[in-house]
Amino acid sequence: MEFNHIFQSQKDFFNTHQTKDVAFRKRTLKKLKTILKENEGRFYEAIYKDFRKDRFDTFLTELSLIYNEIDFFLKNLQKLSKPKKVKTPLSLLPGKSHIYYDPLGVTLVIGAWNYPYSLTLIPLISSIAAGNTCVVKPSELPENTMHLLSELINTNFPSDYIYVAEGGIPETTELLTLRYDKIFFTGSPKVGKIVYEAAAKNLVPVVLELGGKSPALVTRTADLEVAAKRLVWGKFLNSGQTCIAPDYLLAEESVKPELLRLMKEKLDEINYSDGAGHYASIINKRNFDRVLGLVDKSSIYYGGRSNEQTLYIEPTILDNVSWDDAVMQEEIFGPVFPVIGFSNYDEILQKIIEGEKPLAAYLFTKDNTEKKKLLDFVSFGGGCINDSLMHITSDYLPFGGIGNSGIGSYHGEYGFLAFSHQKSVVEKTPWGEPDWKYPPYSDKKLKWIKRVM
Repeated sequence: MEFNHIFQSQKDFFNTHQTKDVAFRKRTLKKLKTILKENEGRFYEAIYKDFRKDRFDTFLTELSLIYNEIDFFLKNLQKLSKPKKVKTPLSLLPGKSHIYYDPLGVTLVIGAWNYPYSLTLIPLISSIAAGNTCVVKPSELPENTMHLLSELINTNFPSDYIYVAEGGIPETTELLTLRYDKIFFTGSPKVGKIVYEAAAKNLVPVVLELGGKSPALVTRTADLEVAAKRLVWGKFLNSGQTCIAPDYLLAEESVKPELLRLMKEKLDEINYSDGAGHYASIINKRNFDRVLGLVDKSSIYYGGRSNEQTLYIEPTILDNVSWDDAVMQEEIFGPVFPVIGFSNYDEILQKIIEGEKPLAAYLFTKDNTEKKKLLDFVSFGGGCINDSLMHITSDYLPFGGIGNSGIGSYHGEYGFLAFSHQKSVVEKTPWGEPDWKYPPYSDKKLKWIKRVM
């Protein structure tokens, strides 16, 4: 499809200034929420076809987050969009200073396949709230959700304001040739580099929400029951197809056997069988084969079974893993949990530091010194102490990566800022200005300038 027409029409519509009206933005968000509510059943049906994912999981990990994001902006948008008064230095008196939050213009949101609703619609909501127009490109891998998003958005909103583009790599490649005012991408570092390179050709700013190998650490001071329960939930939610899932587990040797026993107990308590509604399928055969290819069968502590017909991989824990094993060379993005023991906390932190900066990190401990060392020394996008994943649910925390795991952040106010330009304005009075900055210069003027500045 020729996307240039859509892009140009959105540019023209943006220049009518209608999207800058806060009331207009709030009406759009309310309309979007109504559409989602009225079609919840269809959202559940579509994602079940793509992932065999049940209603509870879909609401918990997708729709609830979207509703919360809309509600946040309906409550706070008026305040967020107001010019912010800041201090004015002595050198600019008499006068006043403000930051104005300008919409950027035409934006592009490229969503991810693993949470096809929330990772596509939450950036769109941020773009709408900031006053932009938006072209949305959902992932084509979960095709049923892609078709539904396209239908519901494109039949309820004019294409010169919001438009969902279907398709795969050729369509995405074509979209990336256009000169947007911002590109927001969620996906792998490999594809993120392609998006970044395409954006650079047009000097388009980007937000890249990527991934990486996110560590979870459990020390001897941790509550092992809590650690086992929360790690099993966080790792195997959505069959491990979560960008902030604990990718690998670092367990202190003195508690590792007990921790593994408790994790096995939790896995046995929960029904992770083939077809369980709260346990999703792997997205496609390529990823199914890739994940299984990372499993060294001699290291299996728990699980290991799979079904190629249903794309099911049982939750699998690998013990006695080494840093050189295949499973430690790339982000797993599947239900395989390698475990490495450690005896020296400082040394294991250094090992994490030497790798790429992860999107998330999790520490289970009761020791404040251990907590402080992780937070002071290890660079990561975000994370939890004594929990997993839950930092992503807060509209009051920025969500994003660092280094190889991403550029920029969003959620709540941070999403608004990601899609806004902070325009700095000094307003001076026409009276009362000393003439120190104007020629001819003198030692006396220099003396005053030094005092003031």
